[in-house]
Amino acid sequence: MNAGLFGGTFNPIHNGHLGIIKYVKAQCAFDTIIIYPSALPPHKSNHNLASAQDRLAMVKGAVKHLNGFQVSDIELQRQGPSFTIDTISQFKTIFGKDARFHLLLGSDAFFDTPSWKQARQIFGALPVIVMQRGEKTGMAPFASFIDEHVAKGYKLKNDNLFVHDRLFAIRICNVPRIDISSTQIRNRIKSGKSISGLVPEYVETFIRTKDLYK
Repeated sequence: MNAGLFGGTFNPIHNGHLGIIKYVKAQCAFDTIIIYPSALPPHKSNHNLASAQDRLAMVKGAVKHLNGFQVSDIELQRQGPSFTIDTISQFKTIFGKDARFHLLLGSDAFFDTPSWKQARQIFGALPVIVMQRGEKTGMAPFASFIDEHVAKGYKLKNDNLFVHDRLFAIRICNVPRIDISSTQIRNRIKSGKSISGLVPEYVETFIRTKDLYK
């Protein structure tokens, strides 16, 4: 199995998330993308955060009719903050040696990795795909960051792939710019505005039924 791992708060999941991971799945020829909501995101405020079970339910509903996507509650089953390095280790234990994983990160999350638990070990555990939205900005900012904060010795290959002789590759993948955010959706709900077209119909109905984000 060749799989992408896509974690996040998903508060709520929206059509921007789905559009981007559909694109990445096609570009990288993944067998599947595993989406896993965080239970206790260590780098985000819990203010106006829907319960982990509600966020999980919205993610499941959002992809239930999509082929090649699955949802995991792996981080909801653990106690304490949801650290990525722990999640990677668990996925490897569950699926065994025959599974090949890539970690999918938005560029904002990638540049925030120095604050993550055992961040450098992540790059020694699996390849990383950085999803850069919108216009190409060139590889210089990524090269500088990788050299300073990930490890010395990464070299740029094939325009967008950084390779290392001991660590896994980091690929910069330009993805469509879809101007939708979870913050925007929550603000629209607070203001009594429609979120139709911003989230899947299941998610819109779920939010309305559960009276979330007001």
